[in-house]
Amino acid sequence: MHKVTGTLFKAHILKNILVINKQQFKISRRSSQLSSEKANSYNYVIVGAGSAGCVLANRLTEDPLSTVLLLEAGPKDTLLGSKRLMWKIHMPAALTYNLCDDKYNWYYHTTSQKHMDNRIMYWPRGRVWGGSSSLNAMVYIRGHAEDYNRWSREGAIGWDYEHCLPYFKKAQTHELGPDQYRGGNGPLYVSRGKTNHPLHHAFLEATQQAGYPFTDDMNGYQQEGFGWMDMTVHQGQRWSTASAYLHPAISRPNLSVAEKTLVTKILFQGTKAIGVEYVKNGQRKKAFASKEVILSGGAINSPQLLMLSGIGNADDLKKLGIPVVCHLPGVGQNLQDHLEVYVQQKCTKPITLYNAQKPVNMVRIGLEWLWKFTGEGATAHLESGGFIRSEPGVPHPDIQFHFLPSQVIDHGRVASTMEAYQVHVGPMRSTSVGWLKLKSTDPNDHPIIEPNYMSTERDIWEFRQCVKLTREIFAQKAFEKFRGPEIQPGNHVQSDKEIDAFIRQKADSAYHPSCTCKMGQLSDSTAVVDPQTKVIGVENLRVVDASIMPSVVSGNLNAPTIMIAEKAADIIKGLPSLQEKSVPVYKPKTLDTQR
Repeated sequence: MHKVTGTLFKAHILKNILVINKQQFKISRRSSQLSSEKANSYNYVIVGAGSAGCVLANRLTEDPLSTVLLLEAGPKDTLLGSKRLMWKIHMPAALTYNLCDDKYNWYYHTTSQKHMDNRIMYWPRGRVWGGSSSLNAMVYIRGHAEDYNRWSREGAIGWDYEHCLPYFKKAQTHELGPDQYRGGNGPLYVSRGKTNHPLHHAFLEATQQAGYPFTDDMNGYQQEGFGWMDMTVHQGQRWSTASAYLHPAISRPNLSVAEKTLVTKILFQGTKAIGVEYVKNGQRKKAFASKEVILSGGAINSPQLLMLSGIGNADDLKKLGIPVVCHLPGVGQNLQDHLEVYVQQKCTKPITLYNAQKPVNMVRIGLEWLWKFTGEGATAHLESGGFIRSEPGVPHPDIQFHFLPSQVIDHGRVASTMEAYQVHVGPMRSTSVGWLKLKSTDPNDHPIIEPNYMSTERDIWEFRQCVKLTREIFAQKAFEKFRGPEIQPGNHVQSDKEIDAFIRQKADSAYHPSCTCKMGQLSDSTAVVDPQTKVIGVENLRVVDASIMPSVVSGNLNAPTIMIAEKAADIIKGLPSLQEKSVPVYKPKTLDTQR
């Protein structure tokens, strides 16, 4: 009896010990889970170290009490801490290398475009520290004041010109010094071209002979006209947002940065964003945000990640078996981009960049740049350009020109074949609007991109004007001593029908995808974020990048994207918006004429 009782007693004690151990194990596992969550917890998690993400990482960590984790899918923009060893990114003249390299580039493609001879269009997007500002042509253009006033009318209250201009200035240090339009002590260095190339001078002279004004600052009082371009080049090097904002902040103890890290999902507790799931070195991990998750992946990645995480059109998400967190049908809609075409002319004198592209000269140019950051490698060569109106009655310029003393073929993937010069020309406010959708639930699968190019009569007419107005400039006296036969479209292309066919065959993206997470009012069923950049219908989640533009601006997108991030940083910090009232903006004396 004693033996039986003793055995039962021992078993009872053993059971209790096991139960206690199990509970302790659960508690310790939970506490280790909590402590690892704590260790992997930050105030802000920013997805994407591109043109907007680098700005936010810098501005939010100015407060030493704010902790920030910045996650980037691509690699660093330096090798062993050196920019010289990553010359393909930092040498301005080497820009075409990265446009065609999937190491630093998402390498997207569109669906076949039915209004453009069923061509599949190539869309390079940055996947590296600095994002597309590490790949782009370094043209610094803000757009027109009226673009921002239009945003305000479209529901982005507080994003009119007087509330945006101060943030353009805050970001910028212009080499010509500060004025009413230019900044004097921001991180983003902006300069003018130094080559003084005779073909740039001929182009500017020809535009004036054609009756257009010269403007000394197309980002200042007067966008309309032709002049010298601003560029994000500093001391002969590309000045990306990684150079301007990320590298100066990287030593801050409250900033953590990870590269080669693909964010696959936003984590939610109900409709509250609490962190992200990501893959690094083949391992799936989580990072938590006590305040906010901020998407800065750009016009393709940000809507893609929202949809993968259950925010988007509920019907589309259900078809893919994605649990719906919030039905937001505007996600991925309203896709806008700029198309452009190259009008090319043979040059009768050996002064173009054709010689510079010969191997022995490339080595010489490369060595000079590596040694001193000077010479032909220290510019992107897009040093002159301008903006005009396509016809009478258009209130502000809707056609943009970039002039280049060289010939570009297939995004620079094919070497130039002759002495030639060209202008990149295209309409700024196309009426064709597209969309993007998920192909699958796999985050590595590129989404379906449908820009719907040239789907309206207005766009076809504007492009026709682009070709005709460019030919008129190239026919002016200033080009007489340089002008050989027209290469593209070619003299055989004269009628409207022939010009339209040329456009369908040759127009290409200017790499300005935008507007896929449109900013607007809660009453707007197509809006994705509110004017505070918060995603509508959920908590603790923002989008800050070119995707939140309500409509595409009249110019390149890098400068406006940096401005958006500067302004959003103040919103996130709870600071009142900067404002500059009654800054004068040029208006044509009459709209009865085209120039």
